[in-house]
Amino acid sequence: MDPMVMLGIAAVVIPSITSHEAAHGFAADRLGDDTARSLGRLTLNPIPHIDPFLTVLLPALLLLMGSPILFGGAKPVPVRVQRLHHPRRDWAIVGAAGPLTNLLIAVALSMVVLIAVRIFGFTPESVLIQVCAVGIYFNVLLCVFNLVPIPPLDGSRVVQLFLSDRALAAYHRLERFGLLVIVALLVLFPTVQLLLAMLVRDVTLAITVPFGIAEIVEAGLQSLFR
Repeated sequence: MDPMVMLGIAAVVIPSITSHEAAHGFAADRLGDDTARSLGRLTLNPIPHIDPFLTVLLPALLLLMGSPILFGGAKPVPVRVQRLHHPRRDWAIVGAAGPLTNLLIAVALSMVVLIAVRIFGFTPESVLIQVCAVGIYFNVLLCVFNLVPIPPLDGSRVVQLFLSDRALAAYHRLERFGLLVIVALLVLFPTVQLLLAMLVRDVTLAITVPFGIAEIVEAGLQSLFR
């Protein structure tokens, strides 16, 4: 892979992960919990957000297993739910803030591709289009994956809003095993990987088709592996 493309991808992927976690912190801060602020997590600097497992080991494991989905993450931003003004509702808002941020980044990158192609004549083989294509795909992946309703993923924060107190207590007990369940599903069940890949593809198309750049983004991704 072209070193310039690799640098460009890193320059998009790292801020995407950082923005996801920072968004949780900013949302919690606005809704009454300043824990993230006090721990220095309201920042786009990637260093405070690095997690040895999610940022390093999980992507390496998926790569070694030949997974069609290469995924990683950052250290979760701590939130003290009891400090939120309306704990259940606000916890759902905090959980949704990260995936929504990634969705907005994917939309912004789609606009960059549209301008680059229509106004400046960039081709799918150009570094800019390749980097933006990976950035769109990666941000959609972060959004879709994190909305899976398995604790501690963000989707579980939204789901808990609709559970009874009894069901919520049982749901919280699942969180201690959540990461193990997620890794097992990704590594041991190819069908789960394919389902996730299909969802990512469909959401990517939902974003890029209205801009008229779906084929360009796909061509940009394919050109990376020729």
